[in-house]
Amino acid sequence: MTTTAASSHHLSPAFPNRAPWGTANKLRAWQEGALGRYLEQQPRDFLAVATPGAGKTTFALTLASWLLHHHVVQQVTVVAPTEHLKKQWAEAAARIGIKLDPEYSAGPLSKEYDGVALTYAGVGVRPMLHRNRCEQRKTLVILDEIHHAGDSKSWGEACLEAFEPATRRLALTGTPFRSDTNPIPFVAYEEGNDGIRRSAADYTYGYGNALGDGVVRPVIFLSYSGNMRWRTKAGDEIAARLGEPMTKDAVSQAWRTALDPRGDWMPNVLRAADQRLTEVRKGIPDAGGLVIATDQDSARAYAKLIREITGTKATVVLSDDAGASQRIDDFSRSDDRWMVAVRMVSEGVDVPRLAVGVYATTISTPLFFAQAVGRFVRSRRRGETASVFLPTIPNLLGFANEMEVERDHVLDKPKKEGGEEDPYAESEKEMAEAEKQQDEDTGEQDMLPFEALESDAVFDRVLYDGAEFGMQAHPGSEEEQDYLGIPGLLEPDQVQLLLQKRQARQIAHSRKKPDAEADLLELPAERRPVVSHKELLELRKQLNTMVGAYVHQSGKPHGVIHTELRRVCGGPPSAEATAGQIRERIAKVQEWATRMR
Repeated sequence: MTTTAASSHHLSPAFPNRAPWGTANKLRAWQEGALGRYLEQQPRDFLAVATPGAGKTTFALTLASWLLHHHVVQQVTVVAPTEHLKKQWAEAAARIGIKLDPEYSAGPLSKEYDGVALTYAGVGVRPMLHRNRCEQRKTLVILDEIHHAGDSKSWGEACLEAFEPATRRLALTGTPFRSDTNPIPFVAYEEGNDGIRRSAADYTYGYGNALGDGVVRPVIFLSYSGNMRWRTKAGDEIAARLGEPMTKDAVSQAWRTALDPRGDWMPNVLRAADQRLTEVRKGIPDAGGLVIATDQDSARAYAKLIREITGTKATVVLSDDAGASQRIDDFSRSDDRWMVAVRMVSEGVDVPRLAVGVYATTISTPLFFAQAVGRFVRSRRRGETASVFLPTIPNLLGFANEMEVERDHVLDKPKKEGGEEDPYAESEKEMAEAEKQQDEDTGEQDMLPFEALESDAVFDRVLYDGAEFGMQAHPGSEEEQDYLGIPGLLEPDQVQLLLQKRQARQIAHSRKKPDAEADLLELPAERRPVVSHKELLELRKQLNTMVGAYVHQSGKPHGVIHTELRRVCGGPPSAEATAGQIRERIAKVQEWATRMR
């Protein structure tokens, strides 16, 4: 039985056009393709990478049904990242006649069940229990979001120990990459021409392909900038604008300030997101919105703001709350407007009506971002669009512009030139030392808690399909409304055309206004690139080089020159200064050096 043709008449009702069991009306082209490849190869291990929202569960359960029906396996074990997903798998399996026990903990399994649904944490606690089950009966193990098996060494080792004897292993993920280099169990790695090992998928179905097939929605990202002011632990008050080039620390602090519910940034962005949701609901009446928060206190505060803005209550989902799964299910079946969650809804949770999102968390890994955006892309009918609101943070804008890039998990870190982890590490170290010489009396005991002081919001740009549109606009302005009012039902090429038209209208309107009225930078987004930390490091390196040259010319120590630059030009220590402030200091050192010649 090596080809689909040889055995297609034996397939379960879920393959390919008969699915009364509930996972799908019929298999999508990619699911048929992946299943066909599996049945041709009959491998022990198979890694399927499919973009969030593409239907990995349907594919996996269809395959499980086939393997059970043909007695290749006698039982199924599903491993998922969370309790909620474990239950979701059991419910989906039950709809196609596979009974999984999501409450299994130990001992013999009741004969009414075809297998169990577990969490990675649960496997980590008792790996030998699950190994024994695999040894006693031929088992298919479905490892959902397999990259989580690399979350901790113990989880990875437990999965290896528990499922090494399994007859078949099916690994699933929407994001096979990790920001670390922990190997993922049962995943094959292949060495490239550069000597770096990367994960090798047996079948890949990326966001770009899914978008072309109409399986997922196109995503419109709406980015908001604004002025932030905060107090550092050292007691310095710092002001900066989101999107300006800053050090990593300053970006992080400005970001935290923006997300503080007591400032003006979050209320304005939530108000804009709710207006967008109203527009989307004209075409998708049950469309819902989701705010992804950093922590529980913020989640509750955002829910309170939503109630003030909309007059209706938001569903709050906290990961350690016993009723969290039920609340997600209730929200999914209702037509309520908003849900606020801490991390829990970032991955795998299926609420197809979610169409508008607010990324209100400081987590900045590409994996988390992709999984978070994946909550909004599941398409139910042609023309649906998803809208995600973001702060203007370089990393996030980079991820948004690379939505269609397919990534693999890299097992080896590439070596940088000269063996340095960071090519600017030495100059960074010198600068830190220079700053320290002036501030060495500042001890840990004098440190204050970080404090967000104030924030405001400015509509900054729209990102769509790798392009950027729009000029800055104040919340509530006609220009902002132009972008919030884009219809919620549009074909992908219509979105692009409409955004181009809105930007042209905004530029024309700007030209008619007197220059004195231009209180915002009136340039289209493509002419306002968001400068990255790397580019900022180049500027700091240049400043260090200039200061080093002036040390030899003036005979003054590094630290004294840096302090003098701060006194004359203003602003925080160089490690926290913006690109504009560093450029000003470079010009000032050049001016001093010229005078001394």
